Amino acid sequence: MIDQLELCIKRNCIRMVCFVLTLSTVVGQNYLSRDQIDKVDDIKVQMRSVAQYQFENPSHHSSTNRDYSNGWVPASFYIGVVAAYNATQDDFYYAKASTWAESNNYTLGPRLRHADDHACGSVYLSLYTKTKNKSHLKAVKSVYDQLIAKPLPGREDWWWCDALFMSPPTLAQLGTVTGNKKYHRYLHQMYWDTAEYLFDRNDGLFFRDQRYFYRRSKNGEKVFWSRGNGWVIAGLPRIIANLPEKDKQRESYVELFKTLAFSLKDLQGADGFWRSSLLDSEEYPNPESSGSGFIVYALAWGINQGYLEKDDYQPIVENGWSALNRAVHGDGKIGWVQDIGMDPRDVTFDDTHAYGGGAFLLAGSEMIKLVKNE
Repeated sequence: MIDQLELCIKRNCIRMVCFVLTLSTVVGQNYLSRDQIDKVDDIKVQMRSVAQYQFENPSHHSSTNRDYSNGWVPASFYIGVVAAYNATQDDFYYAKASTWAESNNYTLGPRLRHADDHACGSVYLSLYTKTKNKSHLKAVKSVYDQLIAKPLPGREDWWWCDALFMSPPTLAQLGTVTGNKKYHRYLHQMYWDTAEYLFDRNDGLFFRDQRYFYRRSKNGEKVFWSRGNGWVIAGLPRIIANLPEKDKQRESYVELFKTLAFSLKDLQGADGFWRSSLLDSEEYPNPESSGSGFIVYALAWGINQGYLEKDDYQPIVENGWSALNRAVHGDGKIGWVQDIGMDPRDVTFDDTHAYGGGAFLLAGSEMIKLVKNE
């Protein structure tokens, strides 16, 4: 009788423990509401549409420094493809990124010191985190080892602000995957020399390069290019994410990110877009979606990471995401993308480019997280 009673008590205790564990698991899960599920699905559908259009309509260029398959234009798109995979876990994106990397034989562009030719390395390193195939690191590591052996100041190698999207995140990732601190030390040395050179402390924005220090728009405003500043702020999340908490320079990147976010948030148009010329919306009044896409991505990331106040920035992000969706044609082509350049220019709804699609995918990847965190 006593044995049966003890057995019954033990069984009831086991059932109670199982119930408590199950309950704690259920309570701990982040269940999405029907509205959140619908929003996430809508974002995924639009991202897939934009990506599919770009896969079917790759950009081609006649300029000799852009017509190779591992150049900065396709790399900027595939950086977005990798982000889309990380946010959705849809193997469609992973397969496309892998095929592209393999077609390049995991090599960088031909210009050793040119930041544009380093951007593709970011995709290779992202794929490496899953494959652990060391052959995928060989070319990236070789390029940066050569640069570290014969360094030049940041303002000489990374003399234009776009470079801060192209090379530094790849360098930060290389430091993470190899565990070698020399790559992060080189990153800090190069980045802050460039930032000191191109950053305007009065307006909290980046000049594209030294040619714009004293240039003014037709209405007398300083010339700050939307996509140029988009490149910079969109590069920072990928740098910060690859720096350890104990890195003494990490907080400096976070502070620069916050400063840029604050400067950009009040320059958004009522329709959700940022104009090509940030301080002079009248000179080129049409929307511009590539700069807007990179900015929406960065601001959404800042909210998701807790660096930006949700109440202040989420309305801006949601307005920007709505604008980007209105830029998408029925076939998935994203319009209002300013052509390759170095300064503000006019743009039309039919203008598109691969980096515009990359910016859209980056923004969408953070919008999915933002909706899930609500």
